[in-house]
Amino acid sequence: MKKEVKKLFALSEDISNKIYSSEMIKDLPKPIQRYFKYSLQENQPYISSMRLKHSGTFKPKDKWMPIKGTEYFSVQKPGFVWFGKVPLVSAMDKYYAGEGKLVIKLLSFIKIVEAKGKEADQGELLRWVGEAALFPTALLSSEQLKWEPENDDSAKVIFTDNDLTVEGVFYVNKVGQITSFKAKRYKDATLEDWTGHYKDYRTLNNMKIPFYMEVEWNLPTGDFSYAKFTIDEIEYNKPFSF
Repeated sequence: MKKEVKKLFALSEDISNKIYSSEMIKDLPKPIQRYFKYSLQENQPYISSMRLKHSGTFKPKDKWMPIKGTEYFSVQKPGFVWFGKVPLVSAMDKYYAGEGKLVIKLLSFIKIVEAKGKEADQGELLRWVGEAALFPTALLSSEQLKWEPENDDSAKVIFTDNDLTVEGVFYVNKVGQITSFKAKRYKDATLEDWTGHYKDYRTLNNMKIPFYMEVEWNLPTGDFSYAKFTIDEIEYNKPFSF
């Protein structure tokens, strides 16, 4: 775990000296302006890295199980490493240097799933974009990130890392909270509708972020919710393992 985290942070530069200004958002779609006015304060320093611990439940097939996880994020070079444990099974999900990978092991050493390739790359980069609501300065416009208007309650984000481009739609309520993120994500070899939901906004480091997230597949057979995470601990700009 520590080896993967060290690799993640070694690739990304410190950008915590950059400062947010409301001038940066004046030309963005109205819902996203509303989001940044709600989530950030003037002169907010950029988040360079983040680490968190969470609890919750996970449903790989038809049964919910308790889960504990630890996750690390880099921003200047987008990436994350996530480690999770349910009874008898552990998993590592990661994306950095343009590549995504998921490994699931039984009893921590018998590999039962390993997903990689272009489908994993696309899915894991979308996960990073979706979870960027936890470090809002990462969603400010940049050479990598562009916003396009949708309607009064949503806007499309287009994000490029290396040669990979992903997109999705963020939905913002009247308060300015992101309530959901919808995208087309690979599930095995096919693109399916995928949605993340956000709740329980709290103030941390002068930013407002959600402390609860739920993720689901929106399949032709119906919606399949498979992860419900509650953040237990979160820290910014500490680029090393817990």
